[in-house]
Amino acid sequence: MTLNKDLRIGRHAILLLLSDQPAEQMKKLEQSNWKGCVGKVGSMDAHKVVAAIETAAKKNGIIQTDVYRESHALYHAIIEALHGVTRGQVQLGSILRTVGLTFAVLRGNPYINEQEGEWIAVSLYGTIGAPVKGSEHETIGLGINHI
Repeated sequence: MTLNKDLRIGRHAILLLLSDQPAEQMKKLEQSNWKGCVGKVGSMDAHKVVAAIETAAKKNGIIQTDVYRESHALYHAIIEALHGVTRGQVQLGSILRTVGLTFAVLRGNPYINEQEGEWIAVSLYGTIGAPVKGSEHETIGLGINHI
């Protein structure tokens, strides 16, 4: 089980997220048979963040809607990324916090051996803070899970 250093899925998910030209970045990744998307979400409710990312992944064909293990893998990658954004406590509105995030979802095989299968990564970047304009700071999170 050896990672292909050129195909580190977490690194590429973050680069896609922070890219000024995500469409061009995605074209390069598609050459390695990877799928991905970028989107935005803002909310005081963690479940709305999860729902927005799941919806984008389904609409862009990154996961199959009728295969539970794919939705399950995506869910865990999202929650792991949210742990980074929220510093370990995935709570927003209930403790008067709100987020404004850009997200990237990336699916592919980061290993040299194709039998290792596909993985999914979710990266989040944006702001978190009190629901008052100017009372936020930057935040970032990354979650990776096997499918």
